[in-house]
Amino acid sequence: VLVLLGANPPASFFAYPDTPNMMVREDCEIHRLAGRDDDVVACLHDLADALEVTEASPLSLPSLEPLAPATGPLTADAIMQTVVARLPENAVLCDESVSSGRQLFRFTAHAAPHDYLQITGGAIGIGSPLAAGAAIGAPGRPVVALQADGAMMYTLQGLWTQAREQLDVCTIILSNRAYKILQGELRSVGVDNPGERAQQMLSLDSPAIDWVSVARGLGVEACAVDTAEALAAAIDRALATPGPALIEARMV
Repeated sequence: VLVLLGANPPASFFAYPDTPNMMVREDCEIHRLAGRDDDVVACLHDLADALEVTEASPLSLPSLEPLAPATGPLTADAIMQTVVARLPENAVLCDESVSSGRQLFRFTAHAAPHDYLQITGGAIGIGSPLAAGAAIGAPGRPVVALQADGAMMYTLQGLWTQAREQLDVCTIILSNRAYKILQGELRSVGVDNPGERAQQMLSLDSPAIDWVSVARGLGVEACAVDTAEALAAAIDRALATPGPALIEARMV
C-alpha cells in the first residue's frame, strides 16, 4: 500500500528497455490523499482525526558521533567523509556530485545541522548556479558545493558570478575525468562493451581539464588536492576566507 500526500507515484526519470519505469509493484494499492496543490498539513490533521489519534510525541533520533576526516587517496567515500567532517553548522550543502556522491547520506547522518539542496531529477548543470543562489539567498551562511566535473562543464560560468558577487561558496570538483553517470546509463540500456568511439565521447581526459586554471581565469581562487588530508586543509582555508574558492579533488 502506498499513501501519497502532495506527491505523484514514484517513477524513474529515464526509460530502460524491458524495465518498468514505475517504482512500485503492479499489485501495489495507491491512495492519493492530497495532491500537490492541496493543503497537505490540513489533510494530515483530518487523517489524525479520522483515526482518532489524540496524542503524539516527537520522533527521537539517536545522537551520532561527529566524523573525523578520511585519510589517504581521494576515493568517492573519502571525499564525502572529509566534506561532512569539515561541514560547519548552519551551512548549505549543494549537491551535484552525481555518480560520486551515492554514499553521501551515509555520512551526513553524522554532520552538523545544515540545509541540503540537490540536483533536480536527471538533469545536470544546476550545481554552480544553485550554489550562487544559495549564497545570495542566505547571506552569512557558508555554502559548500559538491560538483561533478562533467556536470560542471554545462554551467561553469557560475564561477564567474560567484567571483563577481564575492559569494562565500566553496566548490569541490569531484574530478574523475569522465562522464561516469553516462557510462552507467549505457550499461542500463544494455551496452556492456562500448566501442572506442563511445568511450572517447564519455571521457574528460583528452585533454584533461585544468580546473585550477579555469577557476582562476574566472576570478575564483583555486587549488588541487589528491589526498583526504589535503582536502580537509583546503576546505578549512576556503571556509575561513571570504569570497568563493574552488578545490579540485583529483580522484583515484
